[in-house]
Amino acid sequence: MGIAKEVAKGSTCLRRKIGAVIVRDDQIVSTGYVGAPRKTRACPDRKSCLRNKLRIPSGQRYELCRSVHAEANAIINAGRAGVSFLGGNMYIWGSNADESLINAFPCFFCKRMIVNAGIRNVFCSMKNKSIRVFSVATWQEEWTYNDIINDKEQYGS
Repeated sequence: MGIAKEVAKGSTCLRRKIGAVIVRDDQIVSTGYVGAPRKTRACPDRKSCLRNKLRIPSGQRYELCRSVHAEANAIINAGRAGVSFLGGNMYIWGSNADESLINAFPCFFCKRMIVNAGIRNVFCSMKNKSIRVFSVATWQEEWTYNDIINDKEQYGS
């Protein structure tokens, strides 16, 4: 989790600092942080955040955000490097821009990618400084019978 915290320092989001690390067979195989797509201008470079300008609350209207989430970037980076992480674990650390801790749960978009990527467990930092572990198999079982929107653990909550 300490490495995910270090990775989060690369985040270019004006709202959040999130880092994700994928580990397989006790080896780090990929990392990612929240930030603009490669070779594009990030919010700090633009000196603005569209979602802040529009006063959009956290967890809503992701399609208006120019950043790619840390979890997605970790999955993408593994693919770019040709590294397998099937059956691995993901560690996610997060804070607000002011460094106050958040419950670093993946959003619904990232959860779906994590499921399809074959990640086994997700370890999330919590605002009370503990770590919450989620079994991806449990998400799959719950979503088989319930809608994803009924998920209890939502990003930033």
